[in-house]
Amino acid sequence: MANRRDSRIEPSFEGPPQARSQPGLSVSEEDRVVPSNRKASAKRKSSKAKSSRGRRGKPRRGLFGVMARMLYWCFVLCIWGGIAVAGIVVYYGAKMPAATTWSIPDRAPNIKIVSVDGQLLANRGMSGGEAVGLHEMSPYIPEAVIAIEDRRFYSHFGIDPIGLSRAMVTNVLGGHFSQGGSTLTQQLAKNLFLKPDRTLERKVQEVLLSLWLEHKHTKDQILEMYLNRVYFGSGAYGVEAASRRYFGKSARDVTLSEAALLAGLLKAPSRLSPARDPKAAEQRSQLVLAAMRDEGKISAKELTSAMSAPATRAPSYWTGSENYVADTIMEELPDLIGDVRSDIVVDTTVDLNLQKLAEQSIRRLIDDSGKKLNVSQGALVSIDNSGAVRAMVGGYDYSTSQFDRASEARRQPGSAFKPFVYMAALEAGRTPDSVRNDAPIKIGKWTPDNYGGKYFGKVTLATALAKSLNSVAAQLTMEVGPDAVVEAAHRMGIQSELTANTSIALGTSEVTPLELTSAYVPFANGGYKPDIHFIRRITTTEGKVLYDDSGGGAPRVVKQDIVGMMNSMMTGTVEIGTAKKAAFAWPSAGKTGTSQNSRDAWFVGYTANLTTGVWFGNDDGTPMKKVTGGALPAQAWHEFMVAAHEGVPVRPLPGTWKSTPPDTIVPDDIPSADNNQAAPQPAVAVGRSEPAPAPAAAPAQAPVRRPAETVDADGFDMPGDGGTTASIKHPVPPGSVGGPTKKRKTSILDILGGG
Repeated sequence: MANRRDSRIEPSFEGPPQARSQPGLSVSEEDRVVPSNRKASAKRKSSKAKSSRGRRGKPRRGLFGVMARMLYWCFVLCIWGGIAVAGIVVYYGAKMPAATTWSIPDRAPNIKIVSVDGQLLANRGMSGGEAVGLHEMSPYIPEAVIAIEDRRFYSHFGIDPIGLSRAMVTNVLGGHFSQGGSTLTQQLAKNLFLKPDRTLERKVQEVLLSLWLEHKHTKDQILEMYLNRVYFGSGAYGVEAASRRYFGKSARDVTLSEAALLAGLLKAPSRLSPARDPKAAEQRSQLVLAAMRDEGKISAKELTSAMSAPATRAPSYWTGSENYVADTIMEELPDLIGDVRSDIVVDTTVDLNLQKLAEQSIRRLIDDSGKKLNVSQGALVSIDNSGAVRAMVGGYDYSTSQFDRASEARRQPGSAFKPFVYMAALEAGRTPDSVRNDAPIKIGKWTPDNYGGKYFGKVTLATALAKSLNSVAAQLTMEVGPDAVVEAAHRMGIQSELTANTSIALGTSEVTPLELTSAYVPFANGGYKPDIHFIRRITTTEGKVLYDDSGGGAPRVVKQDIVGMMNSMMTGTVEIGTAKKAAFAWPSAGKTGTSQNSRDAWFVGYTANLTTGVWFGNDDGTPMKKVTGGALPAQAWHEFMVAAHEGVPVRPLPGTWKSTPPDTIVPDDIPSADNNQAAPQPAVAVGRSEPAPAPAAAPAQAPVRRPAETVDADGFDMPGDGGTTASIKHPVPPGSVGGPTKKRKTSILDILGGG
């Protein structure tokens, strides 16, 4: 037993490796499941020592290591950023309609309004100008726009990474947003499809649409669409509208300096508009010229020449009286062709040369006499015998006031309304030779005074109309009844509502210059009332006719013999009456008018070729300083009509009527102002404008007229044509025209009631 115990070998964890290597059972420290703390500690110390030796033995990576680590993380971030951008693009792109449904929206239709000889009067519509092909417009325009807005336009794919990066760097360094990286394609996409909101969604959609535009259209097509739709300020969309607005010419004729100005507006159209700030527009245009020189688009000589061009100064609004015509036409279009869905051309009846002449005449007279006579506005309308409006000026300056005084302003016509009173009297059997007593009369509480308080006693109707005697006009209105006067005026062309009272004889009901002038046209054309029109034809740009004024027959509204008598009487207004300043080589006739306190001054006159009406006054109704119809209106009428008839063969006025010799007129068919006194003889022709002077002194043996006395209308006889007070010698002739026959009233209450 002892021997076995002595021979047994016990496990040992101690001793040198040599002992453990001997044959037999042996367990080392590594064979332990849980190493001893002593050995683990020794191992850690050994590892640290090795690490320390390693650091001392090898150099640190330093800056290179930091850069490598930064590049690594940037790469990681770019990957994740790209994924995020792709997600955003997919998200916002999914909110857009399918690309297969995308299409270029129609450009807002332009309405091109041209004169009778094809000259442009105006463009109307949202764009304000027609589309012009890239090959048609001045080559300076696209070159200037590309140089200042997108110099790599022809090389990028709709998005310019270089320009975008440059803009981002500039904005970051500057600390504020000063540059944009949008290309012309992006700007077009925004204008065509998107709202101007500055949102991430809109920017993403703008990029997608730009890529689509570049895929579907050529660079030239994109540039042409852009130039014809972009906003240039002051209400002008597209280069044609802007060129007309600022330079009064087509985009086809724009010079280098003008093209630079247009291109410069794109940065801030409203702020840089030469209509608002000419100096800022000029400074910006010089930057454009410098950019064009840097890009090699122009030479140094061209740069110097363009820099020295005078600054453009545009009116604050569209100017030119032809715009009054354009506005009127725009109001008529819906009734003629409905909604305008494509570009159209409107051929008008207006003669642009006459239009400009009329505008110059109105403006010159106001410039020369406006302050002295306290007159600030004027209007002119000219109509031919077919009812075609040849010229219409609605005010002194369209750019300062777009209110059309020719077709919209209702003013009292004064004595210019009297022809309808006399016409009604002629239709009731009177003639130009019928005699009335020009004396103060009293109608109820109303006493119609002559201008200046002068009276002429017994006068013919022809003389009374030529000298615009209020007393006689009031008497005639009482004779035929106010309703007959209103009916005659409406039949001739007055459209405004007229009050049927006795004071209508003096033009107290308001009318527009356009309708008053149109109501004189039947006197000029022989008794026919044509449709007053501005439009001859409407076509598409391809030539398809949408509307054509075929004319048609004008109805007769006044008999030929009445026309002859009226023309005979109103010729006296020009020859011996209140409108002598209007006379010229052609046979002409007309009537002046002056409302109370000279608030309105009129002259409406005509030849066998044209009927023209002129009005002067103030918008607020303040009185002018003794301006009558025979002054400024007659002068403007004369200037216009002389030019309008230059080279036109002379024609007589329609109708024939000869006055009865003066010695056959019954001298006492009207009671005098004083039954015991003989009335003065009719006045002779005078050489001054309204009012006419008093007649020459009577011979010594003739009774002297007393101071003006009123004649109570209750006892005032109203005879017919040279007959007695009991009957009318020549009753109203039968026919299809003329007002209703009025029975004479014996009661003043009936007369004042309009009977």
